[in-house]
Amino acid sequence: MSHDGIGPRAVLRSVAFLTAGMLTVPALAGCGSEDPAGKPLAGADVADADRSDIADGGTLRWAVDTVPDTLNTFQADADTTTARIAEAVLPSMYRTDGRGRAVRNPDYLASAEVVDTEPKQVVVYKLAQQAVWSDGREIGAADFAAQWRALSGKDTAYWTARNAGYDRIEKVERGKNDLEVKVTFSRPYADWKSLFSPLYPKEVMGSPDSFNDGARKKLKVTAGPFTVDTVDTEEDEVVLARNPRWWGSPAKLQKIVLRAVPHDKRVSALSDGTIDLAEIDPEAAGRITAAALPQDGNEPLMGPEADRSAADALRSWAVANGSDEDAADEEISARKKLRKKAEKYARQQKALGGFEVRRSLEPAYTQLALNGAEGPLSDERVRRAVARALDREEIAKAVLKPLGLPAEPVGSHLALSGQAAYADSSGALGTPDAKEARALLSDAGWVPGGPVKEEKKDAKKDEGEQAAGSEADTEDEGASGASEGSGDGEGGGGDDGTYIVGEDDGKAPQDSGTGTGRLKKGGAPAGAYAPQGTAAPARADTAPVAKDGKALVLRFVLPSGPGSKTLQTVAGRIATMLERIGIRTDISKVDNDSYFKDHIASGDFDLALYSWPATAFPATDARPVYSKPVPAADGSLNVEQNWTRVGTDQVDQLFDQAVATLDDSERRDLIRKADSRIWAAAGSIPLYQRPQLVAARETLANAGAFGFATPVYEDMGFLKKSAQGPQGSPGAKDDASASAD
Repeated sequence: MSHDGIGPRAVLRSVAFLTAGMLTVPALAGCGSEDPAGKPLAGADVADADRSDIADGGTLRWAVDTVPDTLNTFQADADTTTARIAEAVLPSMYRTDGRGRAVRNPDYLASAEVVDTEPKQVVVYKLAQQAVWSDGREIGAADFAAQWRALSGKDTAYWTARNAGYDRIEKVERGKNDLEVKVTFSRPYADWKSLFSPLYPKEVMGSPDSFNDGARKKLKVTAGPFTVDTVDTEEDEVVLARNPRWWGSPAKLQKIVLRAVPHDKRVSALSDGTIDLAEIDPEAAGRITAAALPQDGNEPLMGPEADRSAADALRSWAVANGSDEDAADEEISARKKLRKKAEKYARQQKALGGFEVRRSLEPAYTQLALNGAEGPLSDERVRRAVARALDREEIAKAVLKPLGLPAEPVGSHLALSGQAAYADSSGALGTPDAKEARALLSDAGWVPGGPVKEEKKDAKKDEGEQAAGSEADTEDEGASGASEGSGDGEGGGGDDGTYIVGEDDGKAPQDSGTGTGRLKKGGAPAGAYAPQGTAAPARADTAPVAKDGKALVLRFVLPSGPGSKTLQTVAGRIATMLERIGIRTDISKVDNDSYFKDHIASGDFDLALYSWPATAFPATDARPVYSKPVPAADGSLNVEQNWTRVGTDQVDQLFDQAVATLDDSERRDLIRKADSRIWAAAGSIPLYQRPQLVAARETLANAGAFGFATPVYEDMGFLKKSAQGPQGSPGAKDDASASAD
């Protein structure tokens, strides 16, 4: 999982609270005739083409984040590239359609249905007759049974990341013939369609050694349109080759090369022709869009002749105006460097003209996480105040509207618009209302303009703290004073912990990360300081709030690496919104690699931004994210993946009921009720569905921004020349022809 990224369910979702009398759940929209699930806000953008228009052969070079450490999606160190490979080379009984719902995969599964519920739930799978592994062996009950035993959790020798669902299976048997698999459950399991996707061969799942180590760098046996050819860690790429034993529609591409390319290097990789398909950030998307615009033909002269002409002119001017030639030469050198950069940029823009940006929304949402374990946010009223201060619609528009994508805030923690379980349950929390937010803070004892104790600080300690904060202190403290268009605030000034009566400079105080801080003093004239314990007059609704001599300052932790610009922009807007109700934020940027491990997972934050994937199986997959933390045997708190540490017994009970309810309608209602209670607890606030921007060669078909849908790897390929439009890129045509077998 990344701070602003997501991956398939097999990778990411493995592994004082509200009481019944305090919670009012609004009537569910699903009770009427209109389906609250609605439609997806954006569909896939993959340049759909008929298979007859796609050339046979060619190599697709696809940028990914990493060469994976394992090819086993059920291991803890599996990542999104692991899952992508599994989609292309392994069976999946079900895959996701364009509405984010599980649908039967006919290449592997002729049918599957619940044939009994009493005394036990029994599911019978009827496999496709031609489905075989790459060694010629039929896919069958032995493979299902081996995967169940490996993932059931009963044998600790298997290093599994999750066993959800498999732990409810009692037995797996051969059915009436070799094409039938009979699965009996010990307990009812509504999300049975989530199982055996992907399905590994018994050669991988049959023993702990083969599971733990045998499938890390190679898969000897596969059963998809592609096979794993090589995993090359030195070249940072994985090569998938067309599977000659594939019984479905033959793969159009001869090879798919998954090449690890950092996000900040992808524009260069696209322009120099080393990749054909890459997920990109908004800035890169802007460059590619600009490259497609017609040029005016008035580009400035570049190259050696232009350099000599400019240098001679500058040197003559310098001498004529009394400057020495050395100074002129330094200026000439600086201009040459700028010119080289401009030339490189121009060359890249020309090459980028052969690409286009394909846009959709990812099956994931970005949320504001509120750490309820300790500090001010352990008080539900303060969390609700933060939530009521946010204009989520404004935030969604700021992120998505400039990209030409639907800008609607997400209304559910457990599904996205178009998915079966979706309904906007944000009403359980309430609409944005600064007045109500301030009332909640007041009820919790946080008073606008309240007395703030003066604290003496050791000069040496203060100097050390400032040095340790580095970028976080010099750039980001005072995010509430930042412009709404950026996530960067301005720090500065001394701080002796005294609040100036009648002054509010709009800048955030220093904060040690404990959730409280001291208000900035500023340059007031002598005698302007209030005596200790004197409350400031409530002259403004935005006056900082304080309690027990401490101002309310929340530590807002953000990643600092490539791809985090959007999060920083969002954080700046949130800080401004919180400032309006008297809450100050101390924004700290931390290294990408340590963001989750050292801050989010460990609970070292008050506020944070990160994303969660949507899933077709929320009763199973979302439970560890929102379940109530429980004390472990060693005295620590077992939070699973609930990084906010906020949960309720009611939510857990609703998840338990939903996962055991086989009736689809009843299960959806239970999931929506659980979501209402998650909203009311205000541990996490969904903001917007993440944008999905993909750069693709203009001649590449059936690939790009997939949205909810599982990619169909056998249909990807380069258009035949006869099928290319007048705007087709000659480079893309040549590449497709040159790489074809």
